[in-house]
Amino acid sequence: MIAILVGSAAAFIVAVVITNYLIKLLRTYKIGQQIREDGPRRHVTKAGTPTMGGLAIILGLVVGYFAAHARLGVPISTDGVLVLAVTLGAGALGFVDDLIKVRQARSLGLTKVAKISGQVVVGVGFALAAHYFAHLPTSIDFVRFSGFAMQVPTAVWVVFAAFVVIGSSNAVNLTDGLDGLAAGAVIFAFGCLTIIGYWQFRHQDVYHLTGTLDLAIVAVAMTGATAGFLWWNAAPAKIFMGDTGSLAIGAALGATTLLMGLDLWLAVLAGLFVIVTLSVVIQVISFRVFGRRVFRMAPLHHHFELLGWPETTVIVRFWMMAGIFTALALGLFYADFLSLGQLVKP
Repeated sequence: MIAILVGSAAAFIVAVVITNYLIKLLRTYKIGQQIREDGPRRHVTKAGTPTMGGLAIILGLVVGYFAAHARLGVPISTDGVLVLAVTLGAGALGFVDDLIKVRQARSLGLTKVAKISGQVVVGVGFALAAHYFAHLPTSIDFVRFSGFAMQVPTAVWVVFAAFVVIGSSNAVNLTDGLDGLAAGAVIFAFGCLTIIGYWQFRHQDVYHLTGTLDLAIVAVAMTGATAGFLWWNAAPAKIFMGDTGSLAIGAALGATTLLMGLDLWLAVLAGLFVIVTLSVVIQVISFRVFGRRVFRMAPLHHHFELLGWPETTVIVRFWMMAGIFTALALGLFYADFLSLGQLVKP
């Protein structure tokens, strides 16, 4: 527990300090966000706001993780290293995307093919490493060892795991459209994973999972780092996380849940991200098939902006939704634990 507290505090402090430094540095070199031309008009005033703040989140995560290990000598696990690796990989891809946007002064960075190709490399690389080095079984579960589980061939599981990482990464990226929206929702998600990781560690007789304490440390370090970034990213934002942050955080979210054996449960925890992503899918399909838009603008948060909701209202209400999904996910996890507890009783 002390290691978890140390990891959170270290990540938060580092992220707060580094984000403030990045704001000054990026302003000096005039590295700012490019605003999409078809976006809400009120967003025009945000043009030039420093971006790539995700660098501070990633640094806070890494420092918090290793600070927790240095404090108590908790062994570093393959699971923890894998989450850090996939975070760095997705973050590097996002950084290149942000850099192209800044250099070419446009809201579009990498081409769709290049971006998806990079994500496939990160996702498949993680899936293969998780199976062959972390020894994850090739089963698709709601919660590992629960009553629901589908055994699938290795190739199918690798595709599924890669899809979870890529989908989660893109979902957070799509949600990152308003000041502090994605960061606040992410804090709910990783805060929940911290609790669950520690719970699984304390009940190894039920879950039989290794590395869960290390995953809890990763989750709490991400929580602290994102909270430190949110200190400066809250409306009105002084810096944006950019794709550097959103792609990295989303990939870490998908990877952590897979390693904790929470494959399909992620859809509940990330309910807000799922809804935002579905709004984009629905909008695209409706326009291409029927020539009509379901929403005034996608992703969903922009639809409510165009309905006249103040930005802060949209943000707070979406945070509330994230909190509700988190509470529901925790409830379902605990209900599953009670059923598992009955099964392992002598």
